Amino acid sequence: MITKHTLFKLALAVAFVVISYLVFSRPTYSQGIPHIDKVGHLGSFFCLSYLTYLAFRPKWYWLSLVLATYAMLIEVVQSRLPYRSASIGDVLADFAGIALFYFCLWAYRKYFSAAHLKEQ
Repeated sequence: MITKHTLFKLALAVAFVVISYLVFSRPTYSQGIPHIDKVGHLGSFFCLSYLTYLAFRPKWYWLSLVLATYAMLIEVVQSRLPYRSASIGDVLADFAGIALFYFCLWAYRKYFSAAHLKEQ
């Protein structure tokens, strides 16, 4: 039987493959809005944080360490690709995505705790 955790692990693997493809492939899109890629980085790492949390329930520092390492690795690889460039802003946006996930998790728990609602 397929469990929720198995589905979350599969979704996490697919997300890593898709995000890795996007950050390492040659960009074929125009950037009409300045720094819109930072929104993509923030959203991607928010989603990776959420899926990692749902799949493994790691301690916050392990999740943050693993995804921060992945964020920095992305920029190192991009700095070596002739059609890409590294950016500290991208890493900061990645970190912001991780932090935003934990802020949302905290707010969710606080709201449901205050309303005396319990997850099952």
